[in-house]
Order: sequence, then C-alpha cells, then structure tokens
Amino acid sequence: MAIHGTGFPIDRPHLPDVTIGDAPARPVYASSSIIAVLVPGGLDGGRTAVRVADVPGETALLEVGTPLATGLHQVDNPVFDREGNLYVTYSGGRGQEVPVSIFRVSPNGRRESYVSGIVNPTSMTFDAQGHLYVSSRFEGSVYRVHPEGTYETYASDLGIACGLAFDRRGVLYVGDRSGTIFAVRPDRTVTSLATLPASVAAYHLAIGPDDCVYVTAPTLGPYDYVYRIDPALGSIDKVYSGFGRPQGIAFDSQGALYVVEALAGWNGLYRVRPDGSTELIVAGQSLVGVAFNPNGGLIVSSNHTAYRLDVAIRPLAQPGL
Repeated sequence: MAIHGTGFPIDRPHLPDVTIGDAPARPVYASSSIIAVLVPGGLDGGRTAVRVADVPGETALLEVGTPLATGLHQVDNPVFDREGNLYVTYSGGRGQEVPVSIFRVSPNGRRESYVSGIVNPTSMTFDAQGHLYVSSRFEGSVYRVHPEGTYETYASDLGIACGLAFDRRGVLYVGDRSGTIFAVRPDRTVTSLATLPASVAAYHLAIGPDDCVYVTAPTLGPYDYVYRIDPALGSIDKVYSGFGRPQGIAFDSQGALYVVEALAGWNGLYRVRPDGSTELIVAGQSLVGVAFNPNGGLIVSSNHTAYRLDVAIRPLAQPGL
C-alpha cells in the first residue's frame, strides 16, 4: 500500500513507523511524499486508521475487506441478483464432483447451498428476466438455473466454456478458453463470433456500455490484452495491454471498466480511465473476480474467499468537469 502526503521524515536512521489499526506495517520504501508499506494480515474489516509516526494532520483511513464467504473455489466473478443476494461457486479440480456447485449468500451474510451436480462451475451471469446461468468448463455446457436450484442445459458443445455475458438483445456470449467466443441467440442457435489466443486459465467476459463484448484471457506472457469485440461488425480491438494475467472484468453502474490483475499472486482490482491509464482500487492476494452490488458496495474474491467492501468508489471525471 502507498501512503501519499508531504513532509514525511526520511532524514533518520530508519524508515518512519507506520501502523494500520493497532498493527505495525513494515515500510519498504519512503520519500518525502510517499511511503510504501506491507499491509499486515489479520486486520478486522471496515474503515481502519493509518498513522505515520511524528506526522501531524488528519488520520488516513483504509477500507479493509470483510470476509463474506470462505471455503470457495472461485475462478471468475461472483454475481449479484436484483435483491442483493451473492452467488459464488466451488469449482474444484478438473472433473471433480463436489457436494455443492453454487452457494447463495444473503445480504445479511447467511450462506446456503443452492445448486448441486454441475461439474466445474466456472462463470455465472443473469439474463434480463433474472434467471441465473452458469458454465461448466468440464462439460462444455451452459446451464440455466431455476429459482429452486434445479437446472437445465441451455447450450452445449462450447469447448472449455468459461466467461458468460448477456447483451441487451438477449444474446449470450460464451468464452471458450481454447480460443473462441461463441454467441448463443435467444433461439439457442450457436455461432462463432471471434477467435482469440488460447488462455491458460479462463476467458472472462463483460458487456460494455457500447454493447461490445470485453474479454480478458490470461496467457503465459508477461502482459495480456483486454479485447473489445463489436458483435455488429465482428471487429476485434486491443483496448489495453498493461495487465499481467488479467482475470475478472466488470463495468460499474457509471460505465467504468474494472479489471482484476493476478500476476505473481499479490495483485489488485484496477479501474481503467478513459485515457487508458489505470487506478488501483483494491489490493489483495490471489484475487480473481469482482462484482458490484446493486444496493451499493462491491465484492472482490480470491480463489477461496469473497470480501465485501462498503466503500463508495468516486465516479470518473467527465470531460469538461
């Protein structure tokens, strides 16, 4: 974590002492205007005070994520329904049959088993009518889940089916991590929309405010692209190339793009500004997904834990403001 300010005392034999809550945070870099520290583990969730020894002024506050659900195996974004219930998965190893495929977490934090029997549930999304869909990368299928937790096959023969996203016309896009983006129309006919490089992990999909399909596809390279596919034109654009192992991708209610970077384990959630630069929103370890709560706040998830953050993210400045 980087603390920005002025007049930090660096003319001493040791770096300034920093505490987060009551826990010491080890500084790893310091200048008169920036101190970088390692955030200690075991902090309570919520707004937590950050103090730099011998520095007067207002106390900075750090928003620490509160664990909402643990014991998961999440490989893409969790998803919220209209009522603010959160859906998370236990995906498991390839071909592994687990007791519960999808859990539902109520707004008060109560977790319940919701769907069983889907092998390697990978990505989830909702259609305009509020039906939940989930892909199975093992079976190459997408299932539509009924309110009581039963399910039916919606589309099949979709390769290593991962990322899912619906557009406003009711077309479902499915990312086959071996290199294809499929379009499943409302009559369930399937066509190939685009071909991209294969991914070592999963394809992650989101629909942008421009009705284009945005895709992250982590590879073994040091940096990967965020792709934008225009379904009307069939064009593929590389809109950003600075992320290492990009994973979960989402747009907030204001149309801003967010991407989870997962290179080297310690990573974060970034917002992409209109000029193509990025802003770190949340730092964490082994993050894979992000979801925005329709009632406010957001969830970031690692492979095994979903964290709730109640902090409001300020909107991006509009041109001319």
